[in-house]
Formats: sequence, structure tokens, C-alpha cells
Amino acid sequence: MTTEHIQQPQEQTGHTRRRFLAGAGGAAVALGTVGAGRAGADPSGTRVAVLGGGVSGLSAAHELAERGYAVTVYEYYDALGGKARSMPAPGTAAGGRADLPAEHGFRFFPGFYRNLPDTLRRIPFPGNAHGVHDNLRSGTEALFARAGGRPDLHFPLRRGTTPPAPGDLTPSWIRDQILSVLDLGTRLPAHEAAYFADRLLVHLTSCDARREDQWEKVAWWDFIRAEEMSEEYRTLLGIGQTRNLVATRAEVASTRTVGRVIIEALLLWGLLGRGMDGDADIDRVLNAPTSEAWIDPWERHLRSLGVEFVLGTHVREIRYDSGRVTGVHVSARDGGGDRTVTADHYVCALPVEHARVTWGPALRAADPQLARCDALQTDWMTGVMFYLSTPTPVVHGHINCLDSPWSVTGVGQAQFWDGRDFPRDYGDGRVRDCLSAIISEWDKPGILYGKTAKECTKEEVVAELWAQLKDGLNDSGKTTLRDEDRLGWFMDPAVTGLGGPAPRNREQLLIHPTGTLYNRPTARTAVPNLFLAGDYIRTDVDLASMEGANESARLAVNALLDADNSDAERCRVWELYRPPEMEPLKRVDEVRYRLGLPNTFDLG
Repeated sequence: MTTEHIQQPQEQTGHTRRRFLAGAGGAAVALGTVGAGRAGADPSGTRVAVLGGGVSGLSAAHELAERGYAVTVYEYYDALGGKARSMPAPGTAAGGRADLPAEHGFRFFPGFYRNLPDTLRRIPFPGNAHGVHDNLRSGTEALFARAGGRPDLHFPLRRGTTPPAPGDLTPSWIRDQILSVLDLGTRLPAHEAAYFADRLLVHLTSCDARREDQWEKVAWWDFIRAEEMSEEYRTLLGIGQTRNLVATRAEVASTRTVGRVIIEALLLWGLLGRGMDGDADIDRVLNAPTSEAWIDPWERHLRSLGVEFVLGTHVREIRYDSGRVTGVHVSARDGGGDRTVTADHYVCALPVEHARVTWGPALRAADPQLARCDALQTDWMTGVMFYLSTPTPVVHGHINCLDSPWSVTGVGQAQFWDGRDFPRDYGDGRVRDCLSAIISEWDKPGILYGKTAKECTKEEVVAELWAQLKDGLNDSGKTTLRDEDRLGWFMDPAVTGLGGPAPRNREQLLIHPTGTLYNRPTARTAVPNLFLAGDYIRTDVDLASMEGANESARLAVNALLDADNSDAERCRVWELYRPPEMEPLKRVDEVRYRLGLPNTFDLG
């Protein structure tokens, strides 16, 4: 490992054409038709091709395999897990240790996730009574770091000690709780804090129709009147709740999505412990690199269920004729090996930016919702790992650098890896911690070079990111990050061409500007043997996330079972928590909405 940086090839391309053909069943010709699974490998013999081996694809494969389907997963990379996977930083191992662990960006398992945790419990892990789920660890606090020597905001993330009893949750009680939180170290003017609390009450008591028809069309920035408020208000309650968390600018982010998922499910109900995954806390991470703690055991379990994997596969086109999908044109990722795979059913579990280019004119004509996916937007939200010689936990949870122009978030990972010893297990024995940081804003100038992240070279991005982290974490009273402790870094290899005319990121994230809901497709399509899974599918969680990916897979499998007239048990699908105390107020609002009246709490 060098003392300057750790580099990886731009993409993992070790999967040769020969390996691709052999992995696909030993095809000896460049063009052919190969079955997508082993006919007769299960009682039904029904074959399903799952396109994509990320969280949605693996979730679909899991549910289908448990119900007796013969499943084959086709994945672009040489490893499974998609954006959730971890990856080795090549050439960093020494003395029998593994390469330093790296990733697309840190994993975050909020307590309101319920579909994905159910899957985690069903993935066996040695020594764990509840499978991979037992590898989750709670972050007990959040740090909102401020720049310019301002005191940071520390928030405990344990549940409130005196939550209201069932039935006692009232708008006035909620308003008081919001105001008490906003009073913890912020410089918000009192009238602005009061106004924000009232705006949250408007959203909390809005009926579904108002949320979908009105608030989906209103940007969060406008809903909270950020433009008319102080810089503190805009930074803390506008940018800090949107760009830093879901890569969507507050100026365009859907109020429905921000209010419903981030404010209500993640923060409010999370702190009250309602609608959570058992006794989970708000913030959870894994106790080891993601692939070690989750993806690799998942792959082993799926293989034990009969699932087959064809890696290094580029899905080119989903072919359609006479009312059905007839096959999928694929090739080896590194070129050649063109062929057609066939199955009885197809689950397209590719990210939307990759899925929609596989839908030809005939398929799009068969289901107009596919064409509407062209309007869905993605953006960059990816990270850099800093390898440090000194344990640097910073805070027992996630960091949000509120004042950073690149909307930087991060987490010190070693503190949660109770089953790992960094110098013993990874690298050359010198690294003792990994600070995993994510850049959510790639189009604003930084503080070091005055350039956007996309305009910088990789080395400049790393230097700028480090400077912004220090600006937020090294206040006048404490130095948290020291240059001499930084031994190396790793950047997601999906990001290429930085500093050049055409920077590219193959692993982008769906964002949520106003109107996104109307363009999100359902898991069931008008084509009877094609189903969609991915975090862009219309789900109840309504957020680009691992939970949304898992929920969409459950919906896709249920639709497939319906199309197959299967008597197999349908996948359970959990929806976001709806406090019963708010339902009467929502019913009143439904009447007001139909009459063209504003919400009761909406005073303008």
C-alpha cells in the first residue's frame, strides 16, 4: 500500500469471454439460445431469469427459489450485491491478511426498514440465531458537524424515554417535541422553528390524496418556505434533510417523499419507536464489510436453494414478440459472446438507468409505463474510503457535514466491526480504521480548488473531500482528523473520467424531484411474463433505498405468482407505519381536500 493513495482498475474486468461462456453452460458458439435455468431442478420446473444481481435481484431470486422456481441470475459485475457490495482494494494485502475493504458507499439500515430485515433473518450465518440480521449494530448518536468553528450538533438516537401512550399522540405533543429538538444547539430563530413545526403538522395530517396530488408537486424548499428564512434554516432543514441524505436538491425534492419517509418514518416515528423492526434503533450498520457480513452468506444460501449465477453478463435487450418476452440478448461484459437466454418468466432487476435502455420500441408500446421511466432522474452519490493509522470513530453513528458544499456524510467503521481487528485482518497491519465518506453534491465548487467534484481529478476529489471533512470535524477546540494519520484512500471504480470532458458514474442513484411518483412503474407490467424490481419501482417506502429494492422484489414475485396461478404463499409486504391517532385528522383532511380547502393546520 502506498502512503498516497490506493487505486483500483476503473472496472473489475477479470471475467474473460471464455469464463463467461463456460459459466453460461459451456456454449461453444458465440451466438446461441441457452435455457435460463435447470429444467426439472424443482417440482414445477418453471424457469425464471432474473436480470441483475443487486439487492432487488437477489431478493427476487430468494423469494422465488423458496417457492420452487428454477432461478438464474445474470449480473454485470464479477461479484453480487450491486451498489450494496463491498470490494477489495487490490494490492493492499500483506502478511496473510485480506485486502483492505472498500465499497460504493457506507451501508445504512434505518430502524423503519422491515422488508429487508425479514430477508436478513432468513439468510443463515454461523453462530447467529437470526441469521445475517444478528450482524446489525446500532448507531447511538448522530453528528451534524458545523464548519467555521461552530459547535457541532450531537443528537442521541436512542428512543425517547417517555413516549406517549397509544392514543395520546396529539398534534400539540408532536409540535412540542419538534420544537424541543430544534432547540438543541441550533441557531434557528424561534419563529422559524415554530413555522417548521407547523409545516410538519400539515404533512402529518394530510390525507393520501393531498399528498399524492398536491405535495408530490411541491418542492420541499417551497413547502417549508426556505427561501424566505435564515441561512441556518435553509442549511439545517432544507439541504441537510435532502441533498445530504438522498442526493436530491431541496429546491426540487418532492415534499411527499421527504416528509413521509425522511421526516416521519426515519426521524419522528423512529425516535418514538413506532413502526420499527422489532426493538431496532433509528441507525444501524453491519458489524463487518458488507459482503462478508451479508452478500457472501446470501450467495451461499441462494446457491443451496438451487439458484444459479452467470456473472460478467451485459444485458443488451429484452426481446418482445406476440405479446410476450421471448428472450434476452446478452453478451460478455468485456465483449463478444452474444447469445439469447430464455425462460418462462423474466424479472428485470437492473437499475433504472440500465434497465430502460434494454426496452425496445415494441416492448415499450406494449406497456406505456416503461416509456415514462425515461423521465426518472438519477444523480451521483458515491464515496471515498480513507484508511487511517489511528482509530478515529468521531461519533458512534453517522456524520452529516451540514456546511460542506459537497454535502458530505460519513461513518467511522471499525468501531462497529466487533468481530474484526483491522491491523490483524486487513492490509499490511498499519491501518486501524476506515472513515467511509460519501459525496452527494458533485456539481458545486469546493473550498480547496474552487471546482466541482466532476471537474476535479480523482486526486483532487480526495484532497477536497478530506479538506471538507476537516473543516467540519476539526473545530477550534478539537482536532479529529490529522493528515499524518491518513495512510491511503479508495474511490468507487464506477466513477471514471474525472477531470476530463466526460466524467461518468455507472452506479448512480435515483433521486426524487417533484412528480417522480407519477413516472415510477409498478412491478407488474402489461406483458404477462415480465416483471420489474428495483428501487425505482412504485413501492410504499417511495425512496431509492435497499428497503425499496427489497419491497419491489416482493411485489414482483407476488405478481409473477399471480400470473402463474400459483398456490404458493405470497410474499409479505410491510408498509410504512401509519399512526392511528392521525387517521381521524386525515379523514377530515380528505373531506377538506375534496372541497378544495387547505389542510386544517395550513395557515400559509
